[in-house]
Amino acid sequence: MRYILSILLIVLSVNLQAQQEEKTTQKDTVLTQQLDDVIVTATRTYRQLSSLPLPAKLVSKKELKSVNTIRLNGILNEQTGIITVPGFIGGEGVQIQGLDPQYTLILIDGVPLVGRSAGTLDLSRLTVGNIKQIEIVKGASSSLYGSEALGGVINIITDLPKQQGLKGDLDYRFGTFNSHDLNLDLGYRKGKLRLNGFINYNSSDGYDLNNAVNVNTVDPYHNITINPRLQYDFSDDTNLFVSFRGFHQNQDYVPTQTEQGDIITYEWNTHLKLNHKYHEKWSSYFEFYATGYDTEQTLNDSETNQLVSKSNYDELLIRPEIRATFEPNYKTTFIGGLGMDHESLERNDFSVQPIFNSPYIFLQYDADITEKLNLILGARYDSHSDYKSQFSPKSALRYEITDELAVKGSVGYGFKAPDFRQLYFDLDGFGGYTVLGYNMVPSVLQEMFDNGLLLASYNQAQIDDFVSDFRGALRPESSIAYNVGFTYRPIHALNFEINFFRNDITDLIDSRQVAVKSTQNGVFSYVNVNKAYTQGFEFNANWQANEQFKISGGYQYLIAKDKDAEAIFESGQAFASTPQGAVQLSKDDYFGLPNRSRYMANVKLFYENKDLGLNTNIRGVYRSKYGLFDTNGTVNGYIDKYDDFVEGFSIWDLAINKTVFKNYELGIGIDNVFDFTDWPESAGDQVFIANIPGRLFYGTLNIKF
Repeated sequence: MRYILSILLIVLSVNLQAQQEEKTTQKDTVLTQQLDDVIVTATRTYRQLSSLPLPAKLVSKKELKSVNTIRLNGILNEQTGIITVPGFIGGEGVQIQGLDPQYTLILIDGVPLVGRSAGTLDLSRLTVGNIKQIEIVKGASSSLYGSEALGGVINIITDLPKQQGLKGDLDYRFGTFNSHDLNLDLGYRKGKLRLNGFINYNSSDGYDLNNAVNVNTVDPYHNITINPRLQYDFSDDTNLFVSFRGFHQNQDYVPTQTEQGDIITYEWNTHLKLNHKYHEKWSSYFEFYATGYDTEQTLNDSETNQLVSKSNYDELLIRPEIRATFEPNYKTTFIGGLGMDHESLERNDFSVQPIFNSPYIFLQYDADITEKLNLILGARYDSHSDYKSQFSPKSALRYEITDELAVKGSVGYGFKAPDFRQLYFDLDGFGGYTVLGYNMVPSVLQEMFDNGLLLASYNQAQIDDFVSDFRGALRPESSIAYNVGFTYRPIHALNFEINFFRNDITDLIDSRQVAVKSTQNGVFSYVNVNKAYTQGFEFNANWQANEQFKISGGYQYLIAKDKDAEAIFESGQAFASTPQGAVQLSKDDYFGLPNRSRYMANVKLFYENKDLGLNTNIRGVYRSKYGLFDTNGTVNGYIDKYDDFVEGFSIWDLAINKTVFKNYELGIGIDNVFDFTDWPESAGDQVFIANIPGRLFYGTLNIKF
């Protein structure tokens, strides 16, 4: 901490003021429309979205308001190539280009969230009430953001008051399952000072897929989020931003009819940014960020009220970072930075308290080589106290073939560092099994052997052989991402975009049985096991028919497979159990990685009549069939065409909002209009959709003051 505070005092005078390009407008014969949204996540500098050589998407505040969404997972599920998938206890993570949720970095105002206690960061804990826009960058982005950006980055940009004086916004939504969501957003600006205070309360009785069991699929919960922020402009060239965010949730935990408890979650982060522009060419930026995530889970016997289990997870991240921007001319920008991540975790499933220290440095060159050609070259170096250092390069370019047609492409390296649990688990499961982190295997396995906890038939030579696979460091998962696409705007109001992608992933970390206990239960750990890939294409279209009507749609085709599995199927070594007996499988019978759909699509229709104060929209998403796990005993648990699948489905949502008395807006809506559900057919049925409860009705009230 002394080292960090020393850095803070030394560099508080050093800051970044990245220049924002003006948003341009152009008149059409039908309407005047803003051409280019500004996005910062893709390059860490302000860039027009339409000029980027990278696959990126921006969700505006206007869209967030009009669809009446209240949590981040709701809006992301409607974007092309993105699907939210169930995680732990009702939580949801996001899958991009077929890559698992743990490979997507989630940011708020450019800094990361923590709390991946089960490997996935739960998006349902994030409210969208004070969001200015959501920026999504697809493909490996470790050249700027390091670990966890293997598949992409989602950056939530919050809003600050722009007008002088006091402004307020009150939102309330009530819906099915006795769900309540209340936002109060207050903004005050006077001269050089901007203040913003935001509070959100969210609660629900949960829901139950009651065809199968007599406990809730999602237990009742209530949570609160607070987020005060301040910005002070010392001058046109220097400003200070300070933010604090706090989140607290209490959720019932009833895993069986005879057990009950609760899960209490605390999250906080504090964020300080100081920016300074020295002159037209040089600017710099200092950032200090700290965040913590703490969850406590308690479970009691419902009849005797005796404690059954208690667990805790307490994670801390501290990050100082310095960045500098150099613009020798209006066509060229250099941005570079250095910083350090200090992470620690206390967890009852660990016999040690691990601490990670990871200094890093990055540099990026962004230039308009000609009037038609934009080139980006960047790289980042991450050192680490517990795994191999990583070098992450990336390059991207965009070329305007004509005023209407442009081609863009990128290639980059991404990585996902082993997390705390994969390195330091020391867990005895309720089923009698044991899970050890990679770093714990040599000492704990030897200790178990010495204490007679392993099979009596084992000898020391066998233990030494088991341990030999755990010498050296567990390697980070890594990927090379390729993206090539075209954008075509035949007229101002109509835009098409297609992007072809491939992600080659190596050193995937998976669990493996290491030894067998004397009780015949397994001892498991994590190892680098195999290679995989995801590939396909995405297509997007947008049409602004007139000032009132807009339609957009998207489609993704995806292949996601394990390369080792392909080899097994191709060689005829894979067999499946069917009612007719064992069947030898061919390469074409291999379906792919779990929880991946071959086809996904979305369509959105928006109508707005400003004279009537009315806006309405209908949105639909489609997802084709997918498998969750092997149900017929195929070798190594791979999914083939004979397995049980979640069948394809579509979800349609409707929202209608009407302004009354100028500052009041009433809204009604239906999520899942046609009441699609995929409930389990029996208590033993595990192939079902756990995050779609059925048709939801709601009403909203918005008051501006």
